[in-house]
Amino acid sequence: MMKQPELGRKISELRKEKGLTQEELVDKCNISVRTLQRIEAGEVTPRSYTVRTILAALEYDLSKISDNDDNKKNFFDWLKENLLIDIDPDKSGNFLIKQLNIAWISGLIYFILGFLEGAADYYIIKEDQMIFSVPFYIIMKILVLISFFFFQRGFILVGHLFKNYLLKIMSFVLIFSMFLVIIYDITSIFSESIESEFMLGAEALTFGVIGILFGTSLIKLQKSLGQLPIFAGIFEIFAACFFLTLLLAFVGYIILIPAELIEIIILYKVVEIIKSKKPENENIIS
Repeated sequence: MMKQPELGRKISELRKEKGLTQEELVDKCNISVRTLQRIEAGEVTPRSYTVRTILAALEYDLSKISDNDDNKKNFFDWLKENLLIDIDPDKSGNFLIKQLNIAWISGLIYFILGFLEGAADYYIIKEDQMIFSVPFYIIMKILVLISFFFFQRGFILVGHLFKNYLLKIMSFVLIFSMFLVIIYDITSIFSESIESEFMLGAEALTFGVIGILFGTSLIKLQKSLGQLPIFAGIFEIFAACFFLTLLLAFVGYIILIPAELIEIIILYKVVEIIKSKKPENENIIS
């Protein structure tokens, strides 16, 4: 990528060629005026995502100012962006609203799929029979994983917004743990190399420990979001405690029902908060 201050001068030159003011350009690419001023002045080196956004608004081909190494970075930039590992401080309110809307809608899908998944797993464990066809079961499990990923991705973003780093970490851990569980569930219908009782116990203990930490991280959102995170956190912790008993793990799944509903509402509430602040401060992430 072109280095500063050449990059800033190039952006300023392209903007003027288009006859745009700085205010008009930031309206097109959803960054703050102050950020654009500092980029054009060569005071900061913007992230590649920000550069792509600005150049797209200016209808300019990024490849013209990129070196050959930029293509090697694209995958990692995409990975960081989609996992929200390293969130660009120039992200606008529009970006946050879009991602959080995806998160709470995914939460609803995950919640609904959970009843089908629960019924399917119950009959596999207790009755040793499939109530759905194998292809349907696999597709359902994949959809559960995808919806859970985007649901928890919302809490990664919430954790970043409110500087709740425990919430970010536990959301990553939950995603990774769910990935392992889904992989096991799918492979287990083709092979019985691992005793199901052992795996169920391991899952219960794992999600018990994670649930306590995740619930604690939700409670820490009280100062920013009021009472809802407290209720969600308490339900998560209670469910986790039942998971740790192993014998009463099924009660934990029942307690998770209101917890998940409240968590969906929390994500929706954050969207409304961002919308209310957006006119005052387009650049929400600090």
